[in-house]
Parts: sequence; C-alpha cells; structure tokens
Amino acid sequence: MRTSLLYAGKLLQNLNLYLLRHGQAGNRTAIPVKDAERSLTVAGRKELEEIAASMLSQGMRFDRILASPLKRAYETATIVSKTFKSLNVLEQWNELRPEASRPDLYRRLSKLKQDSEILLVGHEPYLGTMISEMISGNGNSHVALKKGGLAKIRVTSFVPKPSGELRWLLTPKQIRKLS
Repeated sequence: MRTSLLYAGKLLQNLNLYLLRHGQAGNRTAIPVKDAERSLTVAGRKELEEIAASMLSQGMRFDRILASPLKRAYETATIVSKTFKSLNVLEQWNELRPEASRPDLYRRLSKLKQDSEILLVGHEPYLGTMISEMISGNGNSHVALKKGGLAKIRVTSFVPKPSGELRWLLTPKQIRKLS
C-alpha cells in the first residue's frame, strides 16, 4: 500500500488514474448511426482483448472501472472488466461523455477513496486534455491517446486544481508488446 503525501501541511490525493481510450469503432460517416451508438469493430474488439490481457499480465489491478456511457467506450470497459473478472466494479459516468465538464469529473473523482487504482475509459480529445491539465496545469500540452492507448497518472490533487505526474503513456502496439 502506498503512503499518502503531505505537502505544505495538506494531505494530497494519493491515487493512480489510468486513462484508456476506446477501441476502433465504426466509421461515423459510413454508418447511419448516432455517434453515441457506434460499436467497436471486430478488429477493435480483438485489439482490446489483447490490450486487456497485456494489462492483466503486467499486474495492473483496478478498484473501479469508470466508463463513458457511449457504446464504444462502455464496450471497451466491459472487455477490460471481463478480462480482469471484475464486472462488479464497472460503472457508467456521464462525466466521461465527450462533451462533459472536466471540472465536474474532477470534483466527483476527488470523493473517491485514497490509495485507489481507477481506470477511466473515454474519448479524445477529452482524455488528452485531461492529461494535459493534470501534468501542466492547463490544457495546452497537446497530449493525445490513440484508440486503445493507455496512460497512467499519479494524482496529487483533483480540486481546486487537478495535478499529477504522468508515469507513462503507451500506444496499443506498445501495450501488446509488454505481454
């Protein structure tokens, strides 16, 4: 178990946040389906199964898996959850929708238990901007996750201002090579 950090007399958030972008989904112009209903492609599912297996083989564990309610993100989270045999920790959070307010997400995340391992499954540019805000204090670092990409941030604070250390950011190809 990690110990909490004390800085300037304040207890800092001590939480590992993993951010996973959903896998390959159907082309939004080729399929007459609402964006929120686009599913993962067969190739997207296969790639995510490999990524989830690699994550498991690396010893990652998650206390909670929080997913955008959009179909492709929730399908991605479900694949990870099944691989980890942790369906009971999978939740949909509207704060992870592409158009949602990140400050609302940070406020909600700040209420989670200390010393947790949390996986967020969502969309670009939302997740990339979130990483940028946490590591640089603003959204100007232009960080992006590929579909199926994964990042780890050691969070020190969510409110009043999000902050943390980027531990790593991996492409799907890099993740699969780890196993």
